[in-house]
Amino acid sequence: MNPCLMNSKDNACPRRTGSVNMIKMTWRSGSRWPLYQLLQTAKGTYPKCTKSRMNIKDVSAATMFDVLHDGMYRKTWDPTMLESFDIARLAPNADVGYYSWLCPNPLKNRDVVTLRSWQASANEYVIINFSVKHPKFPPRKDLVRAVSLLTGYLIRPTGPNSCIFTYLSQADPRGSLPKWVVNKGSQVLAPKVLRSVHKAGQNYPAWKAANSPDHKPWLYPIQSELPMMDPAELSIQRGDSLENVDESLTKDAKESEDSS
Repeated sequence: MNPCLMNSKDNACPRRTGSVNMIKMTWRSGSRWPLYQLLQTAKGTYPKCTKSRMNIKDVSAATMFDVLHDGMYRKTWDPTMLESFDIARLAPNADVGYYSWLCPNPLKNRDVVTLRSWQASANEYVIINFSVKHPKFPPRKDLVRAVSLLTGYLIRPTGPNSCIFTYLSQADPRGSLPKWVVNKGSQVLAPKVLRSVHKAGQNYPAWKAANSPDHKPWLYPIQSELPMMDPAELSIQRGDSLENVDESLTKDAKESEDSS
C-alpha cells in the first residue's frame, strides 16, 4: 500500500511556534521512559512538519522497530548514508548518535548529531530523536550540519504480521536552501522514506537470521557495549547557532567544472 501524507487537523504535527532553547530530562518513577520537556521561546518559525502513514500488511510491528534500530542492517538498504554510528548511551532506552548522508549535486552533503529515545510495548513502538550539541562532534568543514527539530516513528500492530507505520519529520537542512524548497522536499521525501523502510522490513528477518540473530541491544540493554554519558554534557542544537553555509559557491564550482 502506498504511504499517504496526513494534513488534517486531527493528524497534525505538534505545534512548534518557537525555537527550543533548553531541554530537561527526567524519568517517571518506576519507568525507563525518559520524559523530554522542551521549553520554547518565540524566536522565529521552523520548516513545516511532515507526517506520513503506511498500512503495512506483510511485516510485523516488532520487525519494523528492529529495522529502525539495527545500524549494521542499515548499511545494506540505505543508499544515501555516508556514515552512521552510535556515540554513547544516556539510559537503557536513550542514546546519542551520528549520521551523515549524500545530497544531490550541487548541494553539500549533510550530517546530524541526535539524541534518540524509544519505548516498546505490546500495543505500540515509539522512537523519537532531535538534534543536540556533542562536545566531541562539532560541525565539520566538509559537511553542512543539519538540524532535526523532531523526528519520530510510531508503529502499532494490527495483527501478527501487519502494522500501521507513522513517520513524522520536522527538519532544517540548513545551508542556503529556501524554506519553500525545504518544505516541498519534505513532502516528497517522506513517502519515499516509508517505502524504503517497508522494503527493508520485508528483507530483515532473513538477513538477521544470518547476522547475530540474538543481538538486539535496543531491546536488551545488557548487550550494549556503548559507554555511558552524562546527559548534562549535551545541549539542544539550534539552527541559528550554526554557520550559514552559502551553497551557491558549490553550484558555481560545479558549473565551472562541467563547462571546462
